[in-house]
Amino acid sequence: MLGKIKAIVQGVLELTFFVCVPGLPAFAQQNVQFLPEVDGYLKLNSIFRVYVEAKDDQDGGDSAQAGIGPSVQLYLKALATLKKMRAFDLDDAKSRFFVLEAGYRYIGAPDTPSDNRTLVAATFNFPMKAGFSISDRNRADLDWRNGNFAWRYQNRLAVERTVTIGSFHHIPYVAVEPFYESQFNKWSTTALYAGSLFPVGRHVEFNLYYEHENNTAGHKNHPENAVGLALYLFFSLDSR
Repeated sequence: MLGKIKAIVQGVLELTFFVCVPGLPAFAQQNVQFLPEVDGYLKLNSIFRVYVEAKDDQDGGDSAQAGIGPSVQLYLKALATLKKMRAFDLDDAKSRFFVLEAGYRYIGAPDTPSDNRTLVAATFNFPMKAGFSISDRNRADLDWRNGNFAWRYQNRLAVERTVTIGSFHHIPYVAVEPFYESQFNKWSTTALYAGSLFPVGRHVEFNLYYEHENNTAGHKNHPENAVGLALYLFFSLDSR
């Protein structure tokens, strides 16, 4: 057990060095946000799962804000190839070719009216060669804030691959996510991610990542940088 913990810590330090060192010049010029997150997942049966998300984010060029709310997911039968490639990832949905999601988020930020958000998303997962897999998430947010309505569309494309070091497994990934904002009538933000997932046991997984956003909602680009750490908890009522 001690050896496994040491391996996890070593992996986290190596990833932090790999992700953060190239961005040190930018860090010296800009404030870097820290974005914590905790998600709890409960698998109801072979096709339904519910979860609650609590996180800080700066998605779509927003200032740092906190959101919480539930979602329900419906997915198809697991693909054998994806299931084998993602055997060490605790997120059961990633082995499914198609995942449909609907949810609600209550979002608040200092000195800003609260936001009531309804979201719908469809995610496609594909196996690739050399152990790589790709996911394509299409998501639409419908926002009501202070009596005003706005919507946005975001498309997240991610590539990942499991890396094994002895008995330790982690899952590095990179992702890109452009945002189309209705209030600006354009693709106003592009987010870039680099990170890794760290499964621990049967129920716990950590996601450590670096995020860089280019926000062009105004006349000039306004870049933002963040380091995120998410804790995912997975449970199941499905005995199969």
